[in-house]
Amino acid sequence: MVTQSKVLVVDDQEEIRLLILATLDADNIDLFEADSGEEGWRLVQNLRPALVLLDVMMPGALDGYQVCRQIKTDPILKNATKVILLTGRSSASDIELGKEAGCDAYLIKPFSPIELLDLVERFVPSM
Repeated sequence: MVTQSKVLVVDDQEEIRLLILATLDADNIDLFEADSGEEGWRLVQNLRPALVLLDVMMPGALDGYQVCRQIKTDPILKNATKVILLTGRSSASDIELGKEAGCDAYLIKPFSPIELLDLVERFVPSM
């Protein structure tokens, strides 16, 4: 069962994670963070969050596209966990890769905190 109040932020840049966590800080939401695709995927499997904010370019074996694809092909997670890809990659081909991976939304860095909140509220109505 997915808990509607869990949000996972996966980004290798600590400053970005802190900005997102501060932007989304609310009493009715449990925020979690990971600094790599591998750690993010492990946490997604354990936490089963309602939403994952996922950077595309990360060091290690799994990038954001791969983590997104794993979430969206998992029988338990695919319909219950929404994925917003957050990335500096803004070309049409990058956005198409995100769609192919199954992301629910694609947000290009730099983004405004208001833009992020509006998008998150679409997927986590209790915010």
